[in-house]
Amino acid sequence: MKKYFAEFIGTLLLTLIACGIAVITNANLPITAAAFGLVIVACSYMFGNISGSHINPAVSLSMLLTNKMNFKDFVGYVISQFAGAICGSLLLWIILGSRAFLGANGYGEGTLATTVWIALLVEIILTFIFILVVLCVTSKKENSKISGIVIGLAIMLVNLFGIKFTGTSVNPARS
Repeated sequence: MKKYFAEFIGTLLLTLIACGIAVITNANLPITAAAFGLVIVACSYMFGNISGSHINPAVSLSMLLTNKMNFKDFVGYVISQFAGAICGSLLLWIILGSRAFLGANGYGEGTLATTVWIALLVEIILTFIFILVVLCVTSKKENSKISGIVIGLAIMLVNLFGIKFTGTSVNPARS
């Protein structure tokens, strides 16, 4: 249960803090990208030794597909991640006093992704890049000391590119 609780708290923090910063800075590109990266770094070092700090169903799916996780844990992780994201969103809503702008993703007017197809393509490419980084950096035990930093930098990178297109998700639970 400890690993599921870690996934719940990590996803809650990602949603509350990083999306909250996106809202209060009006999605300022470098600040928002840094916020997502820094939350990932912090959670990696807080929860990495407990759950691996996936805090993202796409990461958990990649771990399942590469036989680094069993199906029972995958289901527990995904449920915990979605519950954490919902609780983080509710806390953000309470704190902001409005649900109008909670750091949601989108496309169309006001974004560079003018169609659902461009938005989908951008999200697929960015998720692929992010998951590839996660799989590569976690493939060797000797990378464990730097993996949180590398993964956090990867999320910053994909956010720097994707925020103006879709708000960047690469995380089905947070979206």
